[in-house]
Amino acid sequence: MLEVLPKIAKMQASYTLGKTFALPMNFTISVSYRCNSRCKTCNVWQRPNDDFTIEEYDKTFASIGRDAYWFTFSGGEPTLRKDLPEMVEAAYRHCRPGIINIPTNGIQDKIIPGRIERVLQAAPTSDVIINLSLDGIGEKHDIVRGVKGNFERAMRTYAGLKALKGRYKNFTLGVHTVISNFNVDEFDNIYTFVRDELKPDSFISEIAEERVELDTVGMGITPPIQRYQPVIERLQEGIHKAEFNGVSRITQAFRDRYYDIVKRTLAEKRQIIPCLAGVASAQIAPNGDVWTCCIRAESVGNLREHDYDFKSTWNTARANELRRSIKAGECYCPLANASYTNMLCHAPTLAGVATDVARGTVAAAIPTRNGGKSAKLRNLPVINAANEASRPGST
Repeated sequence: MLEVLPKIAKMQASYTLGKTFALPMNFTISVSYRCNSRCKTCNVWQRPNDDFTIEEYDKTFASIGRDAYWFTFSGGEPTLRKDLPEMVEAAYRHCRPGIINIPTNGIQDKIIPGRIERVLQAAPTSDVIINLSLDGIGEKHDIVRGVKGNFERAMRTYAGLKALKGRYKNFTLGVHTVISNFNVDEFDNIYTFVRDELKPDSFISEIAEERVELDTVGMGITPPIQRYQPVIERLQEGIHKAEFNGVSRITQAFRDRYYDIVKRTLAEKRQIIPCLAGVASAQIAPNGDVWTCCIRAESVGNLREHDYDFKSTWNTARANELRRSIKAGECYCPLANASYTNMLCHAPTLAGVATDVARGTVAAAIPTRNGGKSAKLRNLPVINAANEASRPGST
């Protein structure tokens, strides 16, 4: 936690004063729009591809340097890129991120475990989190994801990834569920299956959102708060009972707060805490467009047009205009990846998390139902982000 405090201070100063004193601490890298899922909640696979090369990523990461702390490599399906380990190696060499997060749909069961092992080897001192997408059990998962046999392949992939656990201490294996109108009523079954059968280090969930990036605006995939409320209550109950304890009490406290923010965001339709998208978090599209976030997906500039210099791309007139818009509260969303960064940069939330942990009101030292032990204590929220990046249809 200590190493990220100076970065948080710079983010707070940048937001307050309207100047970029440092580059973002949280980066989502969309490595391709290609995807072998056909999810009901996503149309990203229909987008044209103009993917960055390894050489282009190397130049970009060199320009970002050590300001970055948290990288999410998303898609599309990120593991479709054979050079994913080389991307991670370039990010690690230039940026030394504390956290690297990668979602996957698990379809390529014969390829993904080996590819992820190479990722783990490429970033030996980063905490590497791999989140398997699970939006239903059995055929219901296949229906939401649009691929027959996806569930069985995902389970084989999960087993292959779990076999890596003993060899890599920097590896957290998680499961991620996106709740949409297609599976909201099945959440209890999903939760029980994950807790009792898969027993991952971490289980996270977020609500399906209508995003420009995914071409889902107007599709009606987001469940109303009345249907989503029981899901949040079940997730928070699991946090308080420590039913998944492969992550730290601090992480669980942040998750508890995040679910509170989601409830209020959906009910009040406004930013609940200041959003630092465009300051503390950024996204790079497969073609090098730089966005403040994936919800609006408005480009501030293209890295190819700025000689792969992130700083100059990040400080265009359009970037400043979008930062002012976000700060003015002209948009709101419960996007998990940005929300966790926002909480880290929000002093009252940090104080609340510290109080929760001190009181032992979240993730107390209670054994999980499966009797498992923490694989490795985490000092920061382990989220997809991005990731979020196991967002609907993106993996």
